[in-house]
This record gives sequence, structure tokens and C-alpha cells, in this order.
Amino acid sequence: MRLRVIASSLIVAGLLLGGCTNQPETTGATPSAKVLNEPTLHVKGLMEKFKLENVDYAYVKTAIGNGTRSGAKALLIDARPNPKYLGGTIPSSLNIPDTQIDKYIGQLDKVAKDKEIIVFCGGWDCEKSPIVAGHLKSKGFTNVKLYQAGEPEWASKNYLEVGTPVVESAFKKNSALLIDARPYAKTMAESIPGALYMNDEEMPALMGRFPTDKKTPIITFCAGYECHKSHVVANKLLELGYTKVSVYAGGLPAWKEAKLQTTAGAKKVEVATAPKKDTFVEGIKLGEDEGTVDGEWYKALIISDKIPANVAVIDVRSAADMRMDI
Repeated sequence: MRLRVIASSLIVAGLLLGGCTNQPETTGATPSAKVLNEPTLHVKGLMEKFKLENVDYAYVKTAIGNGTRSGAKALLIDARPNPKYLGGTIPSSLNIPDTQIDKYIGQLDKVAKDKEIIVFCGGWDCEKSPIVAGHLKSKGFTNVKLYQAGEPEWASKNYLEVGTPVVESAFKKNSALLIDARPYAKTMAESIPGALYMNDEEMPALMGRFPTDKKTPIITFCAGYECHKSHVVANKLLELGYTKVSVYAGGLPAWKEAKLQTTAGAKKVEVATAPKKDTFVEGIKLGEDEGTVDGEWYKALIISDKIPANVAVIDVRSAADMRMDI
């Protein structure tokens, strides 16, 4: 036992003196917790290879205009996978994943070659944005830039645009407050069930409807990608200190396109029910109501003259009714 203790001590001493190659350096933070504020060497190399200019948050905020696709001054491209894009992206963005460029690039068929395009992805160490930006330049687009800080920085400072899967999940789980920013008549005619009416032009009178808890998840929507009303309400919520705000830019048109329930009518769900089993007590078939006998079964017995011996038949008709049967 003593030899084992001595041997163990020597091994530990050796590791402490010689160092252990499997142990990370103690720097006060793990490598995964390191916050980047500049491109990694790999990303920087791609930026230099494709001669890409990097812009900052303030530049992008100005570039998106009122948040709608037609209202943005520049075209934003999210180079992340489609599920990530639908989960939350910078308002007005289109999605061209770096691994599926050929499948998605058709969205740019009618875009002018000199249109300003800003490509982003998942942060400073994400190579997807420079890869997509380089591909766009190879296709003849002449004004392509990067927002390399990307979605992580934007999400920490502003609201995100979310897709139908996020809103559908929130609707089913009742995990977010949905706000319809369209005019009252439009909202009353048809909306997402449970949505709070909050037309952007009436906010001063309606702001008392906002939840008191500023951490309440809130999703605003209106009449689709070209409707700015949901963005107006979202910006007001941020101004008031709400911290979990997002915009469903596809709005009610995208919701209906997905064939989801609205206040104007829900898709009927056919529920399969097992056929009811006949119930007999002492040879008598019972009816649906308690204490009754099944009428069709009884008529069949009368016609066939096969009434069970233990069944007493009592005619409760009036004399006039019986005369009418003769």
C-alpha cells in the first residue's frame, strides 16, 4: 500500500512540474467563453482573398431602413443554414446558406449587379459570410460588403425577424404575446387567435395594453414582408425597455399560407373515434339514453316475432293510437 502511495505521489509531482498537454492554460476564462471583436485569422484571410469591406452595427442599422424588404437601403443576406435563419435574423434579410448557394441564389435574379449587398452569419469566427460574399462577387455583383459581427451582435442590440416555425411554436405553447399591428377593421376581420390588437398609429392610446413585465417575449406582425407597422411597434417596445421583442415579418399572409388557424376559421381536424359497441343487458339492447331500449333493435324483434321470453312487452299507446294502426 505504501509503495502505491509513493508511486502516485511521484506521478502527480511529475505532472505538476512537467505540465500536462491535455490541460488548458488557466487564463480566467475558458476558450469557449472568449468574446471575439475581430475576425479570426481564417476569416481575415478570406476577407483579404475576396477583397471584402467589413461594416459595423451602426452602418447596418441605417442600411435596413424601416425593416421591410422594400424599405431597406441595402440587401442583407444571411449565410447561415435555413433553420437558423428562420429562428431569428436581421430584419429584411434573405437567406443564402453557404452550403446551398446554387439552390437559393435564384432570389437575386432580378437584383441589379451594383446593388449594395451586406452578407452576415454567426459572428466574427464564422466563415459562411465571406464564402457567400466571395461567390456573389464571382457572379458579377460589384458592391458586396460584410457585417462580420453578424447576428450575435445584432441580437444583443436590436430585435430579430423570425419565421413561421417560431411563431407557430409560441402560439401552441402560449409562450409569447402576439401583437397585430394592423388597423382595427383588418384585425377584427381575421387575425392569429389570441393576438393583441395594437395598431401602430394608435399606440399612444393603446400602450396600456403592453405587459408590465419587460421580459415578456413579444412577437409583432402585420400584413407581410412589405408592411412596416410591426417594425414600428417593435421599435417602440424596445424604446420602452422590453428585452425580448421580435417581428414576424411574413405576418398574417405567411401564417395563412402555412394553413394555420385564424380567427376567420380554422382547418377542421378530423378526430378518429372508435365505433360504439352495442350494449346488452339480459338479452336486451340498450339505447343511447340511460334507461332506454334501442328502437331499431326492438322493431326488428317485433317484425321477426323473436322477442325473448324474458322481455315483457307493454303497449303504452292510447286507444286512439291503437285504432289508427288497425
